[in-house]
Amino acid sequence: MDMHFIRRGTGKPLLLVHGIGGSWRSWNTLIDALAAEREVVVVDLPGHGKTPKLVGENSIGTFADALTSFLGQHNLLGIDAVGSSMGARLVLELARRGGVLGAVVSLDPGGFWQGWEVPFFYHSVAVSVKLVRTLQPVMPALAGSAMGRTILLPQFSAKPWAVDSKQAIDEMHTFAHTPVFDELLDQLAHGEVQKPAPKGSISEPLVIGWGRQDRVCLPRQAELALAKFPDARLYWFDNCGHFPQWDQPAEAARLILAVTGKQEFSDASIAQKAASTDTAAFPKAAVIGAALALLIGGSWLLASRKR
Repeated sequence: MDMHFIRRGTGKPLLLVHGIGGSWRSWNTLIDALAAEREVVVVDLPGHGKTPKLVGENSIGTFADALTSFLGQHNLLGIDAVGSSMGARLVLELARRGGVLGAVVSLDPGGFWQGWEVPFFYHSVAVSVKLVRTLQPVMPALAGSAMGRTILLPQFSAKPWAVDSKQAIDEMHTFAHTPVFDELLDQLAHGEVQKPAPKGSISEPLVIGWGRQDRVCLPRQAELALAKFPDARLYWFDNCGHFPQWDQPAEAARLILAVTGKQEFSDASIAQKAASTDTAAFPKAAVIGAALALLIGGSWLLASRKR
């Protein structure tokens, strides 16, 4: 299967794979930094962006097959890869299969939830997407303001007010208009469980990065991810939610270039923490209050639409 994609930069190719409801534009915060050293190949997965959806089931398994076919078609088998969220689970699955990817960075992968975490993930994301769809008429204005982003994005970002406004507008649009979103969400929550990769089966560098404030894929799930992928190294992003490319883009770029460049590195050298680590434009109470306001307002809008 062919997929819509873009290529930027020169050098050794590097594949970027977005998450559920995203597109190649999900990587806008990192493309320039990565393309300064690598040829970046950024795809729209099936049913996302400008790529048509698959005939039949849309799941991690069928997406892995489609992406493998795409890489073979473009002579890119063995390419280094970075995935985010669902895309992070996807690159892990391809690493497990072997012979498809080179070095891999998996950022906050989905699929490692257990017990109560499954309905928490499914229903929290489902409610968020329903609200995003309902609010589409006012989304550009809402996502374009710092307060609006604080209301919209606390589930996905540790500092939602600081997320780039254009990035937020783009993401909220694709979240609402991805035709396979609901099917994929159900597959991620209730479909096939991620198979493990036995120790020693992955010879290329593999790093799983996780935001300490991730409210979609909870940080505690990193333990199961490492148990299933014992060849992986875990890297923690401080002051970071579900998308390191939103909350810590420079740090994420350093990690990606180091891992896929097969460089020796310490966590401290990647983090490069400054004396002041965050801009407290909005206190935590404001984030919580904004999230409650979104839930109440969204519920009212949904009820109004039904009436």
